[in-house]
Amino acid sequence: MISVGEILGLVFLVIIILIFLAMSFRIVTEWQRAVVLRLGRVLGVKGPGIIFLIPFVDRPLLVDLRIVTVEVPPQTIVTKDNVTVTIDAVVYYKVVDPLKAVVSVSNYPAAVLNYAQTSLRDIVGQMELDEILTKREEINRRLQEILDTVTEGWGIKVTQVTVRDIRLSPELLSAMAEQAKAERLRRAKIILSEGERQAANILAEASLSYQNNPVALQLRFLEMLSDISQRGNMVIVVPAGQEFYATLSTLKNVITSTKQ
Repeated sequence: MISVGEILGLVFLVIIILIFLAMSFRIVTEWQRAVVLRLGRVLGVKGPGIIFLIPFVDRPLLVDLRIVTVEVPPQTIVTKDNVTVTIDAVVYYKVVDPLKAVVSVSNYPAAVLNYAQTSLRDIVGQMELDEILTKREEINRRLQEILDTVTEGWGIKVTQVTVRDIRLSPELLSAMAEQAKAERLRRAKIILSEGERQAANILAEASLSYQNNPVALQLRFLEMLSDISQRGNMVIVVPAGQEFYATLSTLKNVITSTKQ
């Protein structure tokens, strides 16, 4: 006959077995991988799905394979032409080799962030302000190439780098606004001077034409008087010499011959 102590021992043994079984099986999601360490040595990469572990012997380290977004804090940098700017960026990366990400670097998220900060400062510090404002794509490309070169050994792939914002001091913004205003005024004066030069050339050509044809000059004079008289009720008194009457006589002869 089984004693009460034996029954309690069996129950205790079943509980221990169930606990060990519960600790032996882990579920790894689709976007994760488990790097298993057995007594401190790398056993391999397991997952996704249900994996088996030896309790108190195997230790899993879960690694996320999804794209991670890292915001680089604003960096105050002195450019090549001694201008202080504040710039920040966003880095997108993902783990492509979980084993390297665990073994090669202690804390790969912090490592990527710190290296992105120092690389951004190095790149911007070698450029002038005009280049920084107009060549964002070049900054993104250079920063991604530098990060890729280093993080490749960590089992990490940098997918994209984007400079998010470039902030200048209020004094510098005011100076740039004044410079842009002066440039607009300079262009306006150039356009006005060019128009005056073209008008002067046209008037010079017209004067030569009128010099060779005095009758045309008198007719133009009459046309101007007609235009002025139509602007309002006014009487225009114009002194005229003998050449003016000769012009009227010529104009009359031309009209008479045209009617005939």
